[in-house]
Amino acid sequence: MADAEYNMVDYDETYHTFSIDVPEFFNFGYDVIDDWAQRDRNKLAMIWANQDGDEKKYTFHDLKKFSNMAANILLKFGINKGDRVMIMLPRVPEWWIFVIGLIKLGAVVCPVPTLLTPKDLEYRINAGNFCLVITDFENSDKIDEIHDECPSLQTKILIDGDKEGWVSYQEEIYYPAPVSHRKVSMPYANRTRSTDPMLIYFTSGTTGEAKMALHNNAYPLGHIVTAKLWQDVRGNDVHFTYSDTGWAKCGWGKIFGQWIEGTCLLIYDVWGKFNATELLPLIEKYEVTTFCCPPTVYRMLIIADLARYDLAELRHCCSAGEPLNPEVIKVWEEGTGQTIYEGYGQTETCCAIASFACFKNKPGSMGKPSPGWHIELHDDEGKPVVDYKEGRIAVSLNPRPVGLFVEYVNNPEANAESFVDGYYYTGDKAYRDEDGYFWFIGRDDDVIKSSGYRIGPFEVESALLEHPAVQESAVVGSPDRIRGMVVKAFVVLNPGFKKSDALVREIQNHVKRVTAPYKYPRIIEFVDTLPKTISGKIKRNVLREQELQKVKPD
Repeated sequence: MADAEYNMVDYDETYHTFSIDVPEFFNFGYDVIDDWAQRDRNKLAMIWANQDGDEKKYTFHDLKKFSNMAANILLKFGINKGDRVMIMLPRVPEWWIFVIGLIKLGAVVCPVPTLLTPKDLEYRINAGNFCLVITDFENSDKIDEIHDECPSLQTKILIDGDKEGWVSYQEEIYYPAPVSHRKVSMPYANRTRSTDPMLIYFTSGTTGEAKMALHNNAYPLGHIVTAKLWQDVRGNDVHFTYSDTGWAKCGWGKIFGQWIEGTCLLIYDVWGKFNATELLPLIEKYEVTTFCCPPTVYRMLIIADLARYDLAELRHCCSAGEPLNPEVIKVWEEGTGQTIYEGYGQTETCCAIASFACFKNKPGSMGKPSPGWHIELHDDEGKPVVDYKEGRIAVSLNPRPVGLFVEYVNNPEANAESFVDGYYYTGDKAYRDEDGYFWFIGRDDDVIKSSGYRIGPFEVESALLEHPAVQESAVVGSPDRIRGMVVKAFVVLNPGFKKSDALVREIQNHVKRVTAPYKYPRIIEFVDTLPKTISGKIKRNVLREQELQKVKPD
């Protein structure tokens, strides 16, 4: 499966002839990682570096051995096919080792960000019925704090130390005897079908708690489109996607499609204060050929003197997560000689719409539907709209695109809302021009995309309401030159509290403690009332439009 002979020279021809062969049995660990290891034991798979200048290199043969060892340790502690395991690690090699090992076992892996609070984790572990958590010493206290409230959680694995009540990964590898790395100690018959569950991502919504998007074992194959066609990666490339391990963007750029192609990944482990311009010396040093990062990072990178760096090996640049300003694309192209190709998708999808190298790039456009993805724009009645008319992005399920998620777990309401009459509705709106290019308009709901994060207003509003000063709140995105959008909260105060800068800071710090810090409102505006419908629902769309009007020219 490691050879994906798909090249796109002519978009229209590829779009009409493209298909991905999904076999009945498929397992990314065996059929990609181990396959490369067998064919070329010296082929480089990963270069890992951190802010201190430390560096490690892993071949596919190394990943095969270490993932077999991890799988055998997991088997020892009762993890079997179908079991759900949460992994909360920063960008350390063990994240990839355990993810591959879990996939080999047929377990269902759920990556989550290290920024999550104990409250976030308690909800997620209980909602997903996870039986094991893998994390590091720095984040272990969060799990200990809520362990007694999570009845499904049976085992905890620590990758970098010893702690009472935890399994030590380092100790298990070597004591009392080295764990076998030659093969996974389970019957071949337990190999996975492509339709078996493989991965769960939590994705933010506008109402209720975060939803669980389930992907099956065919999901990595869907990212052939993401990596080969959009990112233009090749077997001898060094690809660098800057993203955290806890988000779906990691699946887009740091594991699946790239390793199917045999590409070497550059992983940059950030622990301390991060400055985007740190990435430029890395791109130069490791001769990165293909690069992908969110618009927020590009906006920071263009502030640097790009001419100071030798980026001659850089061949293809991409961006996803939110629309990118055409001015940023222009400055980047002037400084590097490379344009930026935008891509669109979700936690629930692979790259569904994109600007591809084989056709003219229109800065600011989402591009055209990816091969394998039949996409229409619909009105509220589900009927296709004409060019330049705003419509809801609808993904046809006939045929169902490889890499589209299976369902929202235990959430029939969300499934019924998203899957309608043979289409999956993404919740985003766009229009199409006369050349077939799509242009992003905004969310059909109120999810805020800020600095590459998806933030549901409900979670922020719930945290705000726990503060004694807050009587009522509404959270929307407010335009920001660097981050694209920032979280803004409109707050109605309880009697006895007065507006002040000190109260703003107090409420902000409160939200940082209650939920993941990246969700806190960077702007708080105190108001007397909030706009509402007759039934009493807050009209976030009115507040959102109010914020957008502030940046529109007269």
